[in-house]
Parts: sequence; structure tokens; C-alpha cells
Amino acid sequence: MGISMGISRGKMKRISALVVALFAVSTLVSFTSPAQAAVKCTKVNVVASTPKTIVQPTKASSPLPKKLTFTTNCGVIEITLNPKAPLTITSIAALAKGKYFDGTFCHRLTTDGLYVLQCGDPTVSGSGSPTGWKGYKDENLPANGQNNYPEGIVAMANSGPGTNGSQMFFVYQNTTLGPNYTIWGKITKGLDIVKYVAAQKATSKGSDGKWYYASDGYPLQPVKLISAKVS
Repeated sequence: MGISMGISRGKMKRISALVVALFAVSTLVSFTSPAQAAVKCTKVNVVASTPKTIVQPTKASSPLPKKLTFTTNCGVIEITLNPKAPLTITSIAALAKGKYFDGTFCHRLTTDGLYVLQCGDPTVSGSGSPTGWKGYKDENLPANGQNNYPEGIVAMANSGPGTNGSQMFFVYQNTTLGPNYTIWGKITKGLDIVKYVAAQKATSKGSDGKWYYASDGYPLQPVKLISAKVS
């Protein structure tokens, strides 16, 4: 699925051993601004894992959690949860409590027109979803307009209406998309981390079999979600 069509969780190519090796190299060209220089990432080797089996919630919980905290190899990302997406929040909370996200890696970075870091797929392929889940409804969709996914927003990635699972995207710069992706939170700490990762660029395999900087590909700076906690 092309970048102009938005976020997809079903058509990314499976990560290869070459990309894993590339991610492990820390001697990358730095594209950071002075404001992002404080972000420090520890070295990690990207590995895929099998999605864990978590019972899918069928209705929104009450009360709803208010915050989701990801501890990553680049620091802490805190997300304030939006109660206008109750079933989404309940589903994400169930996955976090079941340690579904623990040890997973962000698998997609886009840097031209669409400014997002996509995470939540244990398989690191763009096609992973919680085992046995049937998807759930879209909530809190924005209006169709310019910059309808503003900087700091967290939304669900999907492959069509009602196909939400575990994959999400962090918006690090104002972005315009079709109003098709549930907005369920806002980054209130750690946006500098996402911007730092974006500044390091993405990579994609060319038709000649070589790897190049790309506007839509795997982030050159790996991001590992070490743990997730709701509160």
C-alpha cells in the first residue's frame, strides 16, 4: 500500500536477515537537531516473535485507564489516553497487561508527507495481529481535512474498517490522512524520542537488491518496546 493511501498493517514485506544486521549497526550518520541530541538509545538487535494469545475484550472497561507508558531502548514514551475511544483503549490495555508489546520493535517509519512511526507488530512484518482477534470498530475518527492527525497523536493502523488489532502509529509532525484511523491518545512525554528516530531516516530495499534511505521503510534507529504499562 502506497504512502499516499495512509497506514496499512497488511502489506509490509517481512524483515530480512540483512535488515536485522543493518539495524544492529550503531555507526549511522546522524541527522539529529540540537534539540534531539539528548535522546540516547541503547543498542538492540531486531528480532521477530510470535504474537501472544490474549483474550479479546468485547466491551469497554469501566473505569478506563488514563495513561499508557512504553519503556523503550531510547527512553520513556507516555501516552495520555482519550476516553472518546473506549473500546480501543480497553483493547490496547488488555494487550499491555498481557505483555503483548513487551520486546517488540517498531517496524515502519515514514518521512515524506506522512510523518509516523508505526509499532505494535511482534512479527516486525507489518502483518502481525493478536492471535485469534477479529478486529474491532473504529472510534473517534477525525474530520476529513488538512493536518487532521496533528503532531503527538497516537492512532490505530488498520487494513480497512473494523480491522483494528495491535498496530498503532505515533505522529511526530502534522499529517493529513483519510479520516479512517482511530485516534486514541496523545504523546505527553517522549515525542522527542519519536522525532529523533525519524531524524535518523528509514531504509528500504531497492530493485537492485541493495538497501537505500527511503521515505517509507524500516527505521534505521531501532526502537524496542521493552515494556508497556497502563495506569
